[in-house]
Amino acid sequence: MHRFRSLALCCAALAGPAAAKDLTVVSWGGAYEAAQHAAMVAPFAQETGMQVEMVRYDGTAGALARRGASEGWDVIDMLTDQARVACAKGLLLELDPQALLGAEALADFAPAAPSRCAVPQNVYARVMAYDERAFLGVKPTRIEDFFDVERFPGGRAVQKSPDGILEWALMAEGVPPAQIYGLLSTDRGLRLAFRKLDTIRDHIVWWRTTDEPAQMLEDGRATMAVGYNGRFFDAAELGGAPIDVVWDGQIVGVEVWAIAATTDAPDAARAFVAQASSPEAMARLAERIPYGPARVSAYARIGSNPKTGTPMRAYLPNAPQHGARALVRDAAWYANTEELRARRFQAWLNEGEE
Repeated sequence: MHRFRSLALCCAALAGPAAAKDLTVVSWGGAYEAAQHAAMVAPFAQETGMQVEMVRYDGTAGALARRGASEGWDVIDMLTDQARVACAKGLLLELDPQALLGAEALADFAPAAPSRCAVPQNVYARVMAYDERAFLGVKPTRIEDFFDVERFPGGRAVQKSPDGILEWALMAEGVPPAQIYGLLSTDRGLRLAFRKLDTIRDHIVWWRTTDEPAQMLEDGRATMAVGYNGRFFDAAELGGAPIDVVWDGQIVGVEVWAIAATTDAPDAARAFVAQASSPEAMARLAERIPYGPARVSAYARIGSNPKTGTPMRAYLPNAPQHGARALVRDAAWYANTEELRARRFQAWLNEGEE
């Protein structure tokens, strides 16, 4: 924490009188962005006196390439694989994690360590959820149920992307989690996954932004949905929506902080990343939205949601009761297959339009 304070004081001195905007932090909008603002952005702004603006994007390295320089992006919240892609393309500032955080802090990160261009900040899960009103008797309990439209009829809210749904398609075919990415690296595996998607093609309702899945369940456009655990929690626990989460088959990933290569405030950006990577900040985030901290020492600090009083540890993706069948998102596979996945997915979409 002393390291962060020295960085923050340095940046505050450089900033002088508060400008209209000293730092731009880019995130995903909605409940997640609101939680980040309360847990990380507001405390940083208060401590440094800086004006911090939050901007929403779609989470891709492509958006960073198109918008980052012209819109003055500084710090970006990214998926690990997108950060790898952006780093390889020179879109991110290279970091010195030890100088930024210290050797003791580096040893505290799990399940992923800081890298050349990114610092882990939270652990999230892509999960299945359903509208409790739609199934008054037997409830969905496993990924296979998502593909069973006879027993569990209704629309399926799915991101218009191959991300996550290909893994679930193979899982529903009985492929063990440990073999998923190996099989998806083959033509046979991709054909098998898309053939499984064919079974629900006519029931899919596509979504593009991460707040849509819960909305689609609430308004009846879908009875089951793919989405992020924190968004469903916010809709159900804070918004009172009749939504329940199925943890079977959850795909666990790591979100990171990165700094745009075109930033005009590198010192302020580093100071923000250092503060937002502290155990205290990670715990504050987990209390507001159930994304697990990326540092081990943060777990003991996690308490209750400040609005509802709900103890939050039980809702985290890595809570013991949620680990029966889980898949860790392979960031390297995602980074290396980006173009292939997009091409095969588009070809599958085109087949449905013929």
